[in-house]
Formats: sequence, structure tokens, C-alpha cells
Amino acid sequence: MYGDPALPPDFVSLPYANPNAPKGGRIVFGNTGGFDSLNPFIQKGTVPWQLRFWGYEGLMGRSWDEPFSLYGLLAESIETAPDRSWVEFTLRPEARFSDGSVVTIEDVIWSYETLGTKGHLRYRGLWNKISAIEPTGDRSVRITFNEPDRELALIAGLRPILKKDQWLGIEFDQGALADIPIGTGAYVIQNYEAGRHVVLARNKDYWGKDIPFRRGTQNFDEMRIDFFGDGTVLFEAFKAGDLSAIREFNADKWNGQYGFPAVVRGDIVKTEIPHQKPSGMTGLVMNTRHAPFDDWRVREAMLLAFNFEYINDTVTGGVQPRISSYFSGSPLAAQAGAATGRTQTLLAPFNSDLLPGTLEGYALPLSDGSARNRKNLRKAAKLLGQAGWAVQDGQLRNDTGEPFLISVLLRQGDTDMQTVVEIYARALERLGISMTADKVDNAQYAGRVTELDFQMTPFRRALSLSPGNEQRIYWGSEVANTPGTRNLMGMESPAADAMIDAMLASETRADFVAATRALDRILTAGRYVIPIWSFDVGRIAHIKELRQPETVPIYGDGPQYMPDLWWHQK
Repeated sequence: MYGDPALPPDFVSLPYANPNAPKGGRIVFGNTGGFDSLNPFIQKGTVPWQLRFWGYEGLMGRSWDEPFSLYGLLAESIETAPDRSWVEFTLRPEARFSDGSVVTIEDVIWSYETLGTKGHLRYRGLWNKISAIEPTGDRSVRITFNEPDRELALIAGLRPILKKDQWLGIEFDQGALADIPIGTGAYVIQNYEAGRHVVLARNKDYWGKDIPFRRGTQNFDEMRIDFFGDGTVLFEAFKAGDLSAIREFNADKWNGQYGFPAVVRGDIVKTEIPHQKPSGMTGLVMNTRHAPFDDWRVREAMLLAFNFEYINDTVTGGVQPRISSYFSGSPLAAQAGAATGRTQTLLAPFNSDLLPGTLEGYALPLSDGSARNRKNLRKAAKLLGQAGWAVQDGQLRNDTGEPFLISVLLRQGDTDMQTVVEIYARALERLGISMTADKVDNAQYAGRVTELDFQMTPFRRALSLSPGNEQRIYWGSEVANTPGTRNLMGMESPAADAMIDAMLASETRADFVAATRALDRILTAGRYVIPIWSFDVGRIAHIKELRQPETVPIYGDGPQYMPDLWWHQK
């Protein structure tokens, strides 16, 4: 995106991979819930989240040690216009699908169009920005864009390439369980039992096993995903030796519940993995499409009533720090105090529309750590009064007598968030607010979130060191009311839209950072999410036979770090 890639043209392997890692072995993971589809590229159905990472590839691949660099994968070369108005890819002649058939330019063009028109919402934005996609040779294709956006050439390189002929006479977007897309990746689905398990095997004829980008990666012969009703049952399965590894997101549990016999014997190893990526946002999102959360004063009152210091101490032992903004913990985070320099200049035209704290600086409410949180509750009551809510007979009501009732949509088995909501509900009672938890299974949860049928619900948005067009999907006004949108809060902010435009138009790193910091201010001062704790390190408990490289990439324990870079050592 800026400057030159870190690796030379003749690099041997990615800097964090072990090129001498042995191949072989088996690894078993656990997921909660179930699945009713094995097509990870469409909107319909519930799919094991790992599938789109394990069996499919794009024309280019990401280096997890560089925020904004891609390297050729299916493509052997890439050419762009000076202004990045087009990009041209040339396929490697050896590129093959998992069934052994050659990857063709027709497959590439079909994949872009099909994903862009029938695929998951995450793939559709790019297609709308393509004015032409056409072959320029037997193995080359040029994509021309219809708007100035320097990131589009990179995004195009990451689109998965699927086999066109597989779908002759079959509707791509219907999600039948047996319709498993054929990809080019090293792993293929070997067998499955609906809702119970999926087994993937490494393709011994995988086309890319000897290219530098893949050297030392994808080392397991078999990867299995077993499904469990909730996190508690999954953890017990791990303790019993049924799973090879588990990621732990609760520091208190990590410190207090991982002393079982297999750990004491050394058969299970606890590994902590540092990273340099932004905190992202984790917490409870408020749906601003409807009252009462369409009023920022109500949202601020909800933040004040959320006694983070007490809740964090109860749930995580107070070990994990709070998320302070969407990009906190990284150079992209909004700086404390008033906006200055380029960031202030970008925000200034929207001054009249910005919520309090955006320009002058906003910090999350801080409690005294006691269970009562009286000072913040008094501030919350005052704001609720300004928004037209008053206590009548012990219950908070608006001017029409309607009570303040909140339903939090929860996924069954999300025990940590259930505990958070229970503590939070007791605090809200003191304001006259009634909060209830609506616990549903995975399928119901996915359906209701897709239809935006919730008032509050748990929210997790991981953010990278290279934010770009996906920010439109997360926060853009254009998708705010589209079923299936990832803009769960429903924010419609011309200022945020403009900051995303500025990020994408930036030609220097300094301008890009300024625009991202401005966006971070708008999001945080918007009071859309009640943040909880950050995941400052990755925590993986695993059987002793599993090994990882000595060098950890800057992204740390990302979704492809394990299993992509690990191996089995007897």
C-alpha cells in the first residue's frame, strides 16, 4: 500500500514460518453450536468459521508480519497503474484446484462476478467498484475500477478463486449441505456429520506446497472440528483429551482453571502469544435504529451504569485491561485530548454534527470499583432525565408512560457474557430500568442478528493494522439498514463515511494514520458499544506434541496462526 514490500523477490519463506517444519499428524479443534452449510462464501446458513481460511486461496496472500503488503499466491506477477485505477494478475501455470484441474482466467472472472452478485455481503462491495474485468492473455486478467481507491488492487488480490464448472446447473447461493465449493487450498473436506464434526485432510497433490509463500505452513495431515453445545462442555472435552488445543479469552479462567492433571503432568502446555494489533471492539452493542438507543444521552447513561471495574474484577480477576477505543493499543488509536493537526482538519467540516467529545476528546466513564457505583449512576440518571425519562413508581418511564425495558440477545453457552449481563442488570434496576436476557441457540441467534432483531447483543469486531474498505461494511451509512449488515449499531454518520474516504485516498502513511484516528474518535464518542476487556495477548492451551515457530508475526495469534504455522512433533 505504501513503500515497498519487506521481502525480496527471491525470499525463501515467510519470516515467521519454519521452512523445516515436519509434515504429518492430526489436530482437533472444538466449536460451539453447529452448522447447516459448508459454503463459507454465501449469506445463507451457518458455516464453521474456519472453512474459508483452510481450503481456499486468492490470487495473492497476506504476510502477517506487514500491515499492508500482499505477495503472489495463485498469481505469479501483479501489475498496477501508477494511480491504481487498474490491476493485472498473471496466473501461475502450475495453479490447480483440489480436484487437479487447472485454474483458468474464466474461473477467476466467474469467481469475482459470482461472489460480487450472489456471495456474502463481505464480497459485494468490490464488485460494485469494478467497471471492467477482462482477459489480457491466456493466463492474465485485468480489473479496472470505477472510482479512485488505492486499496482496491489489494482487495482484489484476496478474493477466493472457485471452480466455475462445479456450479453448472446448481444455484451457488442456496447453501445445500452437500454443495461444498472446490477451491485451490491445501485442505479438502474428507467427511462430516451435520452439526457434529467436519474433517479436513491435506491434499498430497496440493499445487502450492513448494512455493516460498507456503514453505513451512499447512503442516498437519488432518484437521478436525468437533461441535459442542456450549463452552463449558467444550472445555471439559479438552480436559478429557478429546481436543488438541483451545483458545482461552478469559485471563481469570486461564490463571485459575488450567491446573487440571494433564497440565500438571506436562501433557498440556499453556502458551501466551504477544501481538501488536489494535484492540478492536468487544462489548455490548446498542441498536440505534429504534428508541431508546437513538439518543446519545441514553447511550452515555448506559455506559455510566456499566460498572466495568467491578465487572472486570468479578469475571476476569481484573487482569485484562479495558478497551479504550476501537484502535486502542496501536499507532492508529485516537490520541488523548483534543484533536490536533491533520486529524482536526479532517473533522472540522463536520463540527456541527459531531457528538460531544469527538473533537475535544472523550474518555470512557471510570467507576470507583465498588459494587454500588453511586457517582456514575447519579450522572446516568441526570442524562436520562434530560432525554425525557423519569422514575414513576420505581420504574423508569418516558413522557408517554412507556417503561424502559431492555432485552439482550445472547447466544446459549456464552457464559462470560451472561455473567456480565446479570451484574449489569442489577445496576440498571437502581435506575428503574428492567434488563432481561434472551438466550437462543446458534441458528436463532444468527437469524435474528441478520434481521437486526435485537436491542442489545454481544459485539466483537476485530480490527487490523491495515483498515480499509471493510470499514464501510462495519460502519458505513450505505449498509446501515441492510439485513445481514455488519454495521450492527446502525450508525449513519456522514463524518465517519468521509473519514473512511480519506483513509482510502491517502497516499502517505501520515495522512492514513490521521484519517484513521479521526474515525476512531467518531466511533468512540458515538457511544454505540459498551466496551469490555481487551485481549492483550493470545492464550492457547495445547497438547505437548504441538510446536510453533520461534518468531511471532506482528498480528500474533490471528485466525491462521494456528494451525497454519504450527506442526506436530512426536
